Amino acid sequence: MKKPIRFTTVAMYTFISIASFFSAFPFFWMLSAATNKSVDVIKGKLFFGTYLIENVKQLLAVTNITQAFWNSTRNTVIGTLVSIFVCSLAGYGFQIYRDKAKDRLMGILMISMMVPFASIMVPLYRMFSRVHLLNTTLGFILPSLATVFLIFFFRQSSASFPMEIVQAARVDGVGELGIYLRIYMPIMAPTFAAAAIITFMANWNNYLWPLIIMQKQESRTMPMVLTGLTAGYTTDYGILMLAVTICTLPTVVLFFTQQRRFVEGILGSVK
Repeated sequence: MKKPIRFTTVAMYTFISIASFFSAFPFFWMLSAATNKSVDVIKGKLFFGTYLIENVKQLLAVTNITQAFWNSTRNTVIGTLVSIFVCSLAGYGFQIYRDKAKDRLMGILMISMMVPFASIMVPLYRMFSRVHLLNTTLGFILPSLATVFLIFFFRQSSASFPMEIVQAARVDGVGELGIYLRIYMPIMAPTFAAAAIITFMANWNNYLWPLIIMQKQESRTMPMVLTGLTAGYTTDYGILMLAVTICTLPTVVLFFTQQRRFVEGILGSVK
């Protein structure tokens, strides 16, 4: 005999369905708007149109989006890899090595998170202009090379890392770098995946700092191109939505391909 469906179950699935619809609708509207004329988007047309090819041609005519996409990809990938390596080493060291002063240092680092970026923006710009790092990938990634959030994230995740393995590896003569590369990284793979997604999205969507240091047209990134499409007297929303779709795709693909590891990494950092 089948069990009767409870009202709470129906209410829960109804709420989830409604929430899912409102969460997915902006993405559907973005995709459909990319295939329509600007006037159709303004009118609120929700169905896919036949203006995609024309929007692509106009987008390529008014912006150098291929160069901007390459700039964002290069800066983001390099910045993410370097930042993950530096912050994971710091988080590993804060948790594995025993020292009374490390907790005080971590406390100072946590306090530094309260300093707004706007307060250090001008000194950073003057510093980077003096050492000729404007319009460079190095200038893009240096301010976010080591973030306190990622260091704290890796430190919390490393709290569940078995110290017995580290001690056994030291007895067997494995160096500290070897322990990190051959033992720590494979075991903490979900944490690395979660940190990579967070860092990738932050670097990809970074706008203020690139706006300051990327002063040449050939150095512009995707967020800067999107802003440029809305800077005129009139905005072509079909072209704008196409550019937004292109800008959104890398983060969407990364998240959905690493979704399971992302959840595992976030849960592991909370334990």
